[in-house]
Amino acid sequence: MNIVIVESPAKAKTINKYLGSSYEVLASFGHVRDLPAKNGSVDPDANFKMIWEVDPKAAGRLNDIAKSLKGADRLILATDPDREGEAISWHVLEVMKEKRALKDQKIERVVFNAITKQAVSEAMKHPREIDGALVDAYMARRALDYLVGFTLSPVLWRKLPGARSAGRVQSVALRLVCDRELEIEKFVPREYWSLIATLLTPRGDAFEARLVGADGKKIQRLDIGTGAEAEDFKKALELATYAVTAVDAKPARRNPQAPFTTSTLQQEASRKYGFAPAHTMRIAQRLYEGIDIGGETTGLITYMRTDGVQIAPEAITQARKVIGEDYGNAYVPDSPRQYQAKAKNAQEAHEAIRPTDLSRRPDSMSRKLDADQAKLYELIWKRTIASQMESAELERTTVDITAKAGSRTLELRATGQVVKFDGFLALYQEGRDDEEDEDSRRLPAMSPNDALKRQSLSVTQHFTEPPPRFSEASLVKRMEELGIGRPSTYASILQVLKDRGYVKLEKKRLHGEDKGRVVVAFLESFFARYVEYDFTASLEEQLDRISNNEISWQQVLKDFWTGFIGAVDDIKELRVAQVLDVLDDMLGQHIYPPRADGGDIRQCPNCGTGRLNLKAGKFGAFVGCSNYPECRYTRQLAADGEATADRSLGQDPDTGRDVWVKAGRFGPYIQLGEQKDYEEGEKPKRAGIPKGTSPSDVDLELALKLLSLPREIGKHPETGQPITAGLGRFGPFVKHEKTYASLEAGDEVFDIGLNRAVTLIAEKVAKGPSRRFGADPGKALGDHPTLGTVTVKSGRYGAYVTAGGVNATIPAEFEKDTITLPQAIALIDERAAKGGGKAKKAAKPAKAKKASEKAADGEDAAPKPKKPAAKKASAKSKSESTSKARAAVPSTAKTSPTKAAATKNPANTPAKKSAGKT
Repeated sequence: MNIVIVESPAKAKTINKYLGSSYEVLASFGHVRDLPAKNGSVDPDANFKMIWEVDPKAAGRLNDIAKSLKGADRLILATDPDREGEAISWHVLEVMKEKRALKDQKIERVVFNAITKQAVSEAMKHPREIDGALVDAYMARRALDYLVGFTLSPVLWRKLPGARSAGRVQSVALRLVCDRELEIEKFVPREYWSLIATLLTPRGDAFEARLVGADGKKIQRLDIGTGAEAEDFKKALELATYAVTAVDAKPARRNPQAPFTTSTLQQEASRKYGFAPAHTMRIAQRLYEGIDIGGETTGLITYMRTDGVQIAPEAITQARKVIGEDYGNAYVPDSPRQYQAKAKNAQEAHEAIRPTDLSRRPDSMSRKLDADQAKLYELIWKRTIASQMESAELERTTVDITAKAGSRTLELRATGQVVKFDGFLALYQEGRDDEEDEDSRRLPAMSPNDALKRQSLSVTQHFTEPPPRFSEASLVKRMEELGIGRPSTYASILQVLKDRGYVKLEKKRLHGEDKGRVVVAFLESFFARYVEYDFTASLEEQLDRISNNEISWQQVLKDFWTGFIGAVDDIKELRVAQVLDVLDDMLGQHIYPPRADGGDIRQCPNCGTGRLNLKAGKFGAFVGCSNYPECRYTRQLAADGEATADRSLGQDPDTGRDVWVKAGRFGPYIQLGEQKDYEEGEKPKRAGIPKGTSPSDVDLELALKLLSLPREIGKHPETGQPITAGLGRFGPFVKHEKTYASLEAGDEVFDIGLNRAVTLIAEKVAKGPSRRFGADPGKALGDHPTLGTVTVKSGRYGAYVTAGGVNATIPAEFEKDTITLPQAIALIDERAAKGGGKAKKAAKPAKAKKASEKAADGEDAAPKPKKPAAKKASAKSKSESTSKARAAVPSTAKTSPTKAAATKNPANTPAKKSAGKT
């Protein structure tokens, strides 16, 4: 018997069918070990010795593997063909050695780029040993991310209350977003004018020409800066006679783009379909692991974590055949196209992402896939086929025109482009982020000296615009250009920034939130070197050199740690007030914009005598008055108008007190009167602003309604007890005794009547006892292949799908009401692969996920504070081992991470990160 180890149960099931009865394929469910989330798991003073801990949820699976090895002939490690996959194989092998499960079995490592019978069978014929250099590269990255997370994050918690964490790559990506916000704030619009004449040829054909020169001088885009200058040119052009000076038509060729890499796939899926990078990778994972086609699960695309752009010779041959069949021989180039990978690390530059069988056209596959899978498969198929198609042939024409007005000579220019042969453009054209599309207008036929007639003249005022905020696609592109992180980690990095509230995605653009801007300002002020783009990129190059077996992984860690711990030690003695003063000065332009009346931007608008400055609270930084506690004025950081500053809406007719919209550190709210209007010990009445309502939209009428809640609707006809209506954390509701019922669409919290309220209460009671926060019976979608009925439900934390006790949250990319059965099954399988299910609720959070995919650490370990857990005496659920024996390298590090992160407050102990690998 041969034991084969893969990562996911879906792959195990498929590959077992391919290999037959002499093989038993088992799933590791991703990583089986990780660094314990506690100080000391990486020890710089002991040559970066690493302690590994077996995930409790993986212990049973490892025992199963060990039992299966009894009497087996071979252990074949067939995890993914990348650095993380190599590390998983190494972890499994190390645990088997510790369990003494290996006797005389032959140990082999095989890799395949696609889950097809041919690819798997071919891989089994070419086994190799585990690549130690790739394992070293994994350990170096994991150690670096651990050391940064467990050393820097506690400093943030102590010096910048409310900050959650900082990571090695996450922080640099956040800086890109926040630097763009700063550029936008500092941007000063510049006025300029354009003059465009619509001219007629001798045959009466119209076209447009732009003013590009006058009186022997060229005119650039911004050269006409005032209306007076524009008017002067306009008068001359109105009097001028026009003639063609020169016509220049040049042939041009446009070549197709290379097949997809991880990052270019994420970018294009974002541009064309609005997919978040994390969503794109989830869909790609499904297509890679396989779809049921004709009763057999077959992988539809090759491995989707790659920075290589070349495809296999047999795929090129097949692509050329498909092009000839679908488009004709004119679209097949004379020789196959070859693309050069930009990746500096050749060992990790695998084949590009492509369909495993190009004869599977998107139209024929759409019936077997859900909507998003079909879109992504079509995108990958088109890009692959287009990459082997003939170039597009263009003709770019430039027409120079002279306009004579008396003694003045003005110059105009018209440009156009004609597609002579569409080539690959017949199938595919890459999307763009922010650039305007190339001018593709076709110009009419003209010859030098042709007299032209002016039909109209357009004089337009413009203002330069600030650089656009990053979209997810353009941020991924920029990170790749700078060499920050690696393509397989971009999706998790972006997700971490959104989850922690450092950025928000609005109208497909990433906005730097105040919390994120404060963290970046802190890092730039006190850890500038470690958020520099060049430094991060050079560190990535060193990590790549480790995987090429060029340098020692311990030496790279040593060089990094010596400077890093020194920077940490330097800031440990600073008081929080000193840190806030530095940040207050650095963020001043953002925090204190100019006042409309030209007054002192730091004068407290409440007391008039205090000074505004940056303060830190339990939930983050905010702006407060220096006269505290006499003056309790506070607001959020961004004070860019009335919407975020305190303002009076008018007086309450019943009490005569002013009604205020206030912006506190926890968000905007309504308040009746000021503290001085109330007796000692009495607090002003407050009301929250409903979700989705902007503070600037709140008027006196709405504020009074909100302050009136909760309101009594009437008495229940059976019990005589009051029924009230109010707004809660989860929206509007009615309440009778201990029963809460949410209002439905069409119900209004301010005017719902007694009869309707009684009906809602009765319907809620009729549902019987429910779980906390209410049970949702859900809507059945169909049957899961193994877990029974699939149901979509609403829960406390949002919509989810469930089957057989496995619950999976519905991501933001899906809609609860439109999610399909295949999409739901994919989410449930993904959750099950992470060990999700009712029976395992009490288990510790899973850590069995690739470091490159972890939402909380990936390229940047970012622990959260937690209370220390009781130590467990049992050794069965934990297996510790040091890293591979290597020659000791003397360490010059100043201190260990234990010392660096030590604190008297046990609440600052980082929590274990939860992760799972798909």
